[in-house]
Amino acid sequence: MGGSSSSACARACERIQGGARVLMASLSINRLRAGRILAIDAFRGITFLVMIFVNELGGVGGISRWLKHMPADADAMSFPDVVFPAFLFIVGMSIPFAVQARLAKGDGPWGVQWHILYRAFALIVLGFFMVNAEEGFNAALMPLSIHAWSLLFYLAVFLVWGVLRFEHVVLMRAARLIGIALIVVLALLYRGGPDGHEWMTPQWWGILGLIGWAYFYSSEFYLLSRGRLVPVLASLVFCVGYYAAAHSGGLASSMAWFYSQEPHAAHSQIVLAGVACTLIFFDATRPDSNRRRFIEAFAFALVLAVAAFLLRPYFKISKIYATPSWCLYCAAICVVVFALLYWVVDIRGRDGWTRLIDPAASNPLVTYLLPFIVLSVMTLAGLDTPEVLHSGWPGILWAASYACLIVGLVALLSRRGVALKI
Repeated sequence: MGGSSSSACARACERIQGGARVLMASLSINRLRAGRILAIDAFRGITFLVMIFVNELGGVGGISRWLKHMPADADAMSFPDVVFPAFLFIVGMSIPFAVQARLAKGDGPWGVQWHILYRAFALIVLGFFMVNAEEGFNAALMPLSIHAWSLLFYLAVFLVWGVLRFEHVVLMRAARLIGIALIVVLALLYRGGPDGHEWMTPQWWGILGLIGWAYFYSSEFYLLSRGRLVPVLASLVFCVGYYAAAHSGGLASSMAWFYSQEPHAAHSQIVLAGVACTLIFFDATRPDSNRRRFIEAFAFALVLAVAAFLLRPYFKISKIYATPSWCLYCAAICVVVFALLYWVVDIRGRDGWTRLIDPAASNPLVTYLLPFIVLSVMTLAGLDTPEVLHSGWPGILWAASYACLIVGLVALLSRRGVALKI
């Protein structure tokens, strides 16, 4: 009886494992080439380093207009206007690898969907709170300073999404619950509007919120495409069309919220371009030829640039309005930059310099949040940088130095185990 039972149990396990393999195959998106892609890390690290630099330049006067964000109606874009799209592009490049990793861990369709929803929700919550700490609050009626409110929110973020190293699971769960409760309390303490009776509003969702929405939509398009390049590109075209139709009033007004998603559709264009770039370079089902990969990548960048040029008469270049011409030009730039990085770092092996930006690449959310935390602490302490650093070349040099200081601080925090995992 015991041997028969064990045999039956073994057969049942085999059937379960076989069913799991079938399930994974049914969800199987594609097979990506194995191994770490250093160029992706390099691109991420450069993006976050430059992001800190251009954000600090926002308070510097007397510098070239090309080092500032262009006005909404300028029909032009500057160097800083490409940084956020690079952020979106690298999110897109990571999606296929993230989905493959979930499948490799044994996640089924619902597991993958839950992971996508969880990450998108977390980013949207972060962006939602951060944008309301920037504007819309009534400082006179807030029960505490908005900077103290922000610092408590960042504390809650680290309690909920931080990499906690408690020996006991109970303590870790308690810390997560405390973080969630603190977020709820801070939401209840918020006072907005002229009379203080208004609550937080989405406004423009904040950078992380916009990334969360674009990540969610692009991930769903990726799953629907089953990782095939042509459907991914078709999804990108759909997003362009959706923006055009919504912007021109060609969609029904009876579902205003649904049809007001054109900014997210616009940003999804850039994320999907990142997805397509990953498939061009790393899809194992495609021919294993670097020459072909680079030809396809540069052809893709050219098509994106031509499409942006053709759309520009109808949708002027504008980061603020997230127009298709801006999105597609930025996506084209990102494809070319990544291709060059891949050639230098992964093919030629010139990767020694990437160690300098590795902290920003491996701990991106901490890198993004740390300047906001520093700003809140300095404001509460009544500190400010010297006036000479607020204009001209001294301001530019300070912004560059500050970016390097932040990355160095992130490296120190990383060595001490401080990290965020979303």
